[in-house]
Amino acid sequence: MIVFLDFEASSLNRKSFPVEVAWVFETGEGESHLIRPQPDWTDWETEAEGIHGITRERLAREGMAADVLARRMLEMLGPHDLFASAPSWDGKWLSVLLRGGGQPRHALRLKDTEEARAAIVARHLGPGRADEAAAILKEIEQMGREAVPEHRALGDAERERRLWLEAGRRAEAVARNAP
Repeated sequence: MIVFLDFEASSLNRKSFPVEVAWVFETGEGESHLIRPQPDWTDWETEAEGIHGITRERLAREGMAADVLARRMLEMLGPHDLFASAPSWDGKWLSVLLRGGGQPRHALRLKDTEEARAAIVARHLGPGRADEAAAILKEIEQMGREAVPEHRALGDAERERRLWLEAGRRAEAVARNAP
């Protein structure tokens, strides 16, 4: 099953850490969790806090411990294909979370959501329709650029799922209307 995953973080610095993670299955079910910082997770930018609106105090109060969350993610997400819109950044924060939770940093792997979109378009269109597939994917990419990110993990993961579904709908319509 396909799962869309997103993180919010303390900053975009090298030593940044995840503050929130959410995932949404292709079926629409999902989860969102605030993450309690580990003692050595100290990097923090007020600009990042201003974007996602999550304070360090709230994380300390409401955040889930990294070890508990890492186990939850392995249990829920391990057998599935995970996709993120920014796999290099989200992959970095996933690795930080997994290591902080005592798990191997590559216990879960992320792929780019563009791969999921291309696959669903190809599934509906079939072989030999590269131009039509490219046009659909370009439209979906434009929709993604125009959509304003919420900068909250669940909302952003849900947006990626909606774009994936729309790519499938458009490809299905093209296939249905082909001569």
